[in-house]
Amino acid sequence: MNVAAKSIREQIVAILGAWKMLPHLIDVTADVMVDTDLAGIDSHGISMLILYEEKLRQGKLKLQAEPRVIRENAVTALIDAGAGLGHPAAVMATRLAIEKAGACGIAAVSVTNSHHFGAAGYYAKMAAQRGFISMVTSNARTVAVLPTRASTKVFGTNPIAFAAPARRNPPFLLDMATSTVAANKVRVYEFKGKPLPDGWVLDENGHSVRDAAVARRYIWEGGKGGLTPIGGTPEMSSHKGYGLAMIAQLLGSTLAGGCFPPLTEQRGTADGPDNLGHFFLALDPKAFRPDGAFESDLDEMIDYLHAVPAIDPAEPVLVAGDPELQARERRLKEGVPITPVLADKIRGICQRCGVPFLLEQFQS
Repeated sequence: MNVAAKSIREQIVAILGAWKMLPHLIDVTADVMVDTDLAGIDSHGISMLILYEEKLRQGKLKLQAEPRVIRENAVTALIDAGAGLGHPAAVMATRLAIEKAGACGIAAVSVTNSHHFGAAGYYAKMAAQRGFISMVTSNARTVAVLPTRASTKVFGTNPIAFAAPARRNPPFLLDMATSTVAANKVRVYEFKGKPLPDGWVLDENGHSVRDAAVARRYIWEGGKGGLTPIGGTPEMSSHKGYGLAMIAQLLGSTLAGGCFPPLTEQRGTADGPDNLGHFFLALDPKAFRPDGAFESDLDEMIDYLHAVPAIDPAEPVLVAGDPELQARERRLKEGVPITPVLADKIRGICQRCGVPFLLEQFQS
């Protein structure tokens, strides 16, 4: 069924409220999750409640934690998320980076002791909408990604997002996992009963796994096999995705004192909070160029790219951020698609925490 964004937000708010998350933290988290579903990033929206319930049940997630600044100067800051969900700490970090970059031209803010924070692009877009160039990175707790040439997974999907403001056009917005695909997208394919494309997931012998249910077990169970880094195979330059995963780990987590998940498991400390780290960089174009010059040049670039002849005229050349804008326009009109499997899982969460199931068929 297709569900209105308003219903999805009400459902998220009801569940997080039943889990005793503080109301102002619920508002921030629900905003991020609903925006992500509207953007077509089904792997990071309401479907993440399945993982959050699991973390809560394991005692790893402290939903009443208030993020706080623990180290700061004119252009940098470090925020402790208190082992809470990452969304409130990430919004706080983005706002602080914007404020500091507005005063000094550049700023970097890190978050430590955090959990999953949704889609990295949400925060990069926040900064771009305020006129700042932004880069966001994070590590991820689920060890799911194979380094190039490896049979054993080591990394999370470790996202990198980059956004830049234009004047006439929407911001340039690149939001990507450093794996070939986000891990939760395999769950989405399983919910839909669709086979995976070749090269998304490999077994311990380096062979592609097409069955989404089998692939899910390779990702979330045991040490062998897993997701590929961007590129997929050494012949297709998977070392580049492997290198980007390292960059996201170093900037997103190591710099902030966050975890490196395989070592956390090796040392027997995986029962505690995830201790993920996030990194937020903001640049003011006015520190380098006259006011509006950067944005005007970016408009020209975007216009030029949109006009490049396409192989198939029915599928024109896009710029990063275009697919999300198209999805948002469509889903605001038609609702967000919720598969029967996901609906059943959300219904189960509702039953366990004692709130009504609020997802209803979209009415235009």
